[in-house]
Amino acid sequence: YVRRVFITDDFQDLLPRYLSFIKGVVDSDDLPLNVSRELLQESRILKIIKKKLIRKALAMMKDLADADEEKEAEDEDADEKTEEELEAEKAKKEAEKKDEGEEGEEKEKKYPQFWEEFGKSIRLGLIEDGTNRSRLTKLLRYKTSASDGEYVSLDQYVDRMIEGQKDIYFIVGESVEKIEETPACEDAVKRGLEVLLMTDAIDEYVVGQLTDYSGHKLVNLAKEAPKLEGDDDKKAKKVEEKRKEAYQPLCDWFKDLLGEKVTKVVLTKRRTDSPMVVSSPAHGMTANMMRIMKGQTLGREGYQPELKRILEVNHLNPLVDEINKRIAVNKDDAQAKASAKILFEVASLQSGFEVEDTKDFASLLDRMLKAGLDLEADAGPVEEEEYEIEDDEEEAEEVEAEAEEDAPAGDEEL
Repeated sequence: YVRRVFITDDFQDLLPRYLSFIKGVVDSDDLPLNVSRELLQESRILKIIKKKLIRKALAMMKDLADADEEKEAEDEDADEKTEEELEAEKAKKEAEKKDEGEEGEEKEKKYPQFWEEFGKSIRLGLIEDGTNRSRLTKLLRYKTSASDGEYVSLDQYVDRMIEGQKDIYFIVGESVEKIEETPACEDAVKRGLEVLLMTDAIDEYVVGQLTDYSGHKLVNLAKEAPKLEGDDDKKAKKVEEKRKEAYQPLCDWFKDLLGEKVTKVVLTKRRTDSPMVVSSPAHGMTANMMRIMKGQTLGREGYQPELKRILEVNHLNPLVDEINKRIAVNKDDAQAKASAKILFEVASLQSGFEVEDTKDFASLLDRMLKAGLDLEADAGPVEEEEYEIEDDEEEAEEVEAEAEEDAPAGDEEL
């Protein structure tokens, strides 16, 4: 509207694509009435209106989020009060509501519902709208490894960082459950670190734009093991050098065995029970990003992104220790090779990578299961025993078959 005179009911240029879910009415006193809609689109005043509308929309979202945080703060204060103080406060609130004629209904958090519905639009805006990126970043919400299913803002995450923590840690995956089962998440939880659990495909692109927040770098734990708290200890560094020297023959053996499947083999620094961890290079593509690119409908036909994997070996695992002992005696130990290949493929699956040669993987598992059940490796199918059938049963079956042949068809009966 211009001075309450209707101009158009479909003017999508006033809001960017990521705010397309917002509907409203705009009435301006500054635009001329006697110009075409095309000229309005190029108007300087219209650009100012668009800027103000975006700021207003983001401010409304922030108010919605702030209201929930205020409620959380009230709940935390209530936990610290005595029973007498809580009863007195409750009676006071009931009296106020009674005077105002309002029903005493407890407020529910609204922003988590808004985030689940429109969170993808906000993340799209963070990618497309560089001008308002800082405002949109404050609206981000993610579940974490320590939030018990609740959504957490980046500010809340930073406030809860342990002493000495410098970075913000995250993992992107298909679901919260799958991310929590990864060795990378297991390692962080054992160290007392909180991890952002990102489960939407667009998050892979978000972290490409959002590299730091409030002076804290965002670190992807699915990539080559980053330096975590406690890794800078001088004594630990000297021990690590000795350990690397002792297990270098094992790492070289794994690299020769796996060939081009891995870019390098190192001893893992992660605190995990898994025998191996397969990660991506620091500047490479993660397994989840590769899954997303392969699933794109409009992707190039036959396009195969370059696969780079780093094998992190857990030297404290009993399986790896046994392999190390075997190859020290004989580098061509067949059982050691088969076990190493299976462990690598299982670790790849656990980290979200695909098994390249499924036939070879199935064959290795078949041989290992046979060995576990004390069967020969080349054992073929067993001979089926013959089942005895009495003559009376054979005659009865023949009579039934003849009766079916003599029976009239449905059309003949009609």
